[in-house]
Amino acid sequence: MTAQLKSTSQGQTLVLTLSDPSLRNALGPEMYAAGIEALNVAESNPEIRSVILTGEGAHFCAGGNLNRLLGNRDKPREVQAQSIEGLHSWMEAIRTFPKPIIAAVEGAAAGAGFSLVLMCDLIVAARDSVFVMAYSSIGLSADGGGSWSLAQALPRQLASELLMLGERIGAERLQELGIVNRVVDSGSALEQALQLAERINARAPNAMSSVKELLNDAGTHHLTAHLAQERDHFVNNLHHANAGIGIRAFLNKEKPIYK
Repeated sequence: MTAQLKSTSQGQTLVLTLSDPSLRNALGPEMYAAGIEALNVAESNPEIRSVILTGEGAHFCAGGNLNRLLGNRDKPREVQAQSIEGLHSWMEAIRTFPKPIIAAVEGAAAGAGFSLVLMCDLIVAARDSVFVMAYSSIGLSADGGGSWSLAQALPRQLASELLMLGERIGAERLQELGIVNRVVDSGSALEQALQLAERINARAPNAMSSVKELLNDAGTHHLTAHLAQERDHFVNNLHHANAGIGIRAFLNKEKPIYK
């Protein structure tokens, strides 16, 4: 079976499904390109307000295809470098995508699969799901932004443990560490992610986009620059039609319906 990225819509949510169950949804260049294309289409579609990323079958994603990586050792170094550039372009597309992206995780999220989860804005994970930065177990270092994401989210010593020892960590522990948002019963991650997406979809899309941009930029801004960015977003959103809808609905004790 050829690896593919399946795309379906459920209401205002686009569901992207990593699909290569025989290889636990291992990633490859075709998947990276399809992911970028899907996000480009979703960005220009006003009917789509959120995206869910999930895996087909029992697992989210096993990371890279080890047979392909082994074969790349016999090819020029540029071959693997170009492949990683494709993965990184997809990761950057996820991070900069102006709409919220939720990871719905069942089973294993390993290597670049774990990196992919960490790049999402929210994470819903089955109680028995397992996460692992498996790179060091096969003599490799991280890609896909995994080291960046863990360094942003965790103290250095905890990030070092996950990356250097390649030990498995469960969803409940990751929730304790503030990385996983929701831990749910096995088999219900996608359903629970869709419910979370519905709550996001009911909010003003322009405000959601501002929140994501502000969070993305916070790590590189000095306070003064960030306060200026917050001011500009606030003023722009206040003068957007959705602020009028939201404020009037609140004052009238009604449910807002945003554009």
